[in-house]
Amino acid sequence: MSHDDESGRHNATKPDKAKARIIRRETHASRAVASIFAAILVCIVAVYVLFEASLKVFGQEPWLVDPDLSWQWIRNLPDSADSLLLGASGALIVLLGLFFFLNGVLPGRRSRHVIPNPRAAVIVDHEVVASSLARRARTEAGVTREQVVVSVSRRLVEVNVRPTSGIPVDEAAIAEAVEDELRRTSVEPMPDVRVKLAPIGVIGV
Repeated sequence: MSHDDESGRHNATKPDKAKARIIRRETHASRAVASIFAAILVCIVAVYVLFEASLKVFGQEPWLVDPDLSWQWIRNLPDSADSLLLGASGALIVLLGLFFFLNGVLPGRRSRHVIPNPRAAVIVDHEVVASSLARRARTEAGVTREQVVVSVSRRLVEVNVRPTSGIPVDEAAIAEAVEDELRRTSVEPMPDVRVKLAPIGVIGV
């Protein structure tokens, strides 16, 4: 293999990696806010404890609470605290812990789909996909804009149709048309399609 071929293949991998990073960043929520919040909380507590300890070392009066009294109060829990205050503090700590835990465990996917493109990272919001599918569904069903509602998630497209009274609507044909529109746009991942017809039709449309 020539040096030029090897260099060209190496350079081709760089855009792919950059595009993958862009797609990852745009389709997943950032955890920077939670990380900064946690770091600020830890820094505040650490600085306060260090400040109080320094005052005690130099024989100064405590700024807020004497460290020895604080440790004594912690050792005597739960008897040293009011039950209502202790319960509220515990609930707050649990909520904070749950917030950070979920931020670390959940994937944090945004309401977006990826459209494959060899040259660029193409990402569309679920609302854009839903609008396109709703237009195709109402064309197939022969109804107005107000009679079709489409909701899109990562794994499922749900099409709700209120047909016009007295005019039959083919549920399978609508599902096939929506699936065809999804194949045309090539969204990833390809969601399933579910069509629901309202039991009561619209009169006078």
